Amino acid sequence: MDTGELRPATELAAKRASRFANETADYAKARMALLAEEIEVRRHLTRLAEQRRRLPPGPVVEKNYRFKDENGSETGLAEMFGHHDTLVTYFWMFGPQRERPCPMCTNFLGGANGNGADVKQRVAFKIIGRSPVERQRAFAMERGWRDLDFAQTVGDDYARDLGLLDAKGNEYPGLTVYQKDGNEVRVFYSSEMPAEAADPGQDPRGAVDIAPLWNILDMTPAGRGTSWYPKLTY
Repeated sequence: MDTGELRPATELAAKRASRFANETADYAKARMALLAEEIEVRRHLTRLAEQRRRLPPGPVVEKNYRFKDENGSETGLAEMFGHHDTLVTYFWMFGPQRERPCPMCTNFLGGANGNGADVKQRVAFKIIGRSPVERQRAFAMERGWRDLDFAQTVGDDYARDLGLLDAKGNEYPGLTVYQKDGNEVRVFYSSEMPAEAADPGQDPRGAVDIAPLWNILDMTPAGRGTSWYPKLTY
C-alpha cells in the first residue's frame, strides 16, 4: 500500500451521508469523527497484514511430528498441506483429561467452521487436539460443525515444543501458519501474544481478533462485557 497516495481520513469521513434523517448534530459530528478513526484503523490493519507477509523465512520444522488424521492414519505436517503450499493450524484445548473442550476455543471454532469451506479453497486448514479424532468429531457433530478437519497429536512433543502444554498439563490455544519451502516446512507465523501483554482490565488477546463474536460485540453499546462467558451448550 502506497501511503503517499492516501487522502486524509478526515477528508474521506466528511463525505459521510447519513442513512438516518433524524440524527442530531452531536451524533453526526461524533459519528464522522469515529468514521475517520475507522478509516485509520482499516489502513493500519492493511499495513499490519502487509508487514506480516514480509516476514523473512521462518524456522524450519526439524522434528518429525506425527498426527492421526480423520481416517486413523498416521501423518506428518508435510502431508497435512494436501495440494496447498500453506497450512493453517489451530491447536484447541481439548486434551484427553478434559471432560469438555475450552469454551473460548469452541467459540472460535464455531466461527471458523462457518468459513471453513471458503478458507480451504486458499490454504490447508487443520484443527489439532490431543484427544482422539473420534472424540473431537463427536463434539463437532454436537455443535453442527461440518467444514472443519481434525487431527490428533501422536504424543505430546508437538504441544510441548510450541508452548501449548506445560509441565502441569495445562493446555493453551495456538494459531500457527506453516509454509512449504521446497522439501522443508517452515513456520510462517505463530500467534505470540504473552499474557503479560494484556492491557489493564482486558483478557490476553491477540491482534487482529480472529473470533467474530468479539468483533460483533465491539460494535454494541455495552461492548464485550465482563460478567458472562461463551457456553458449550445453549
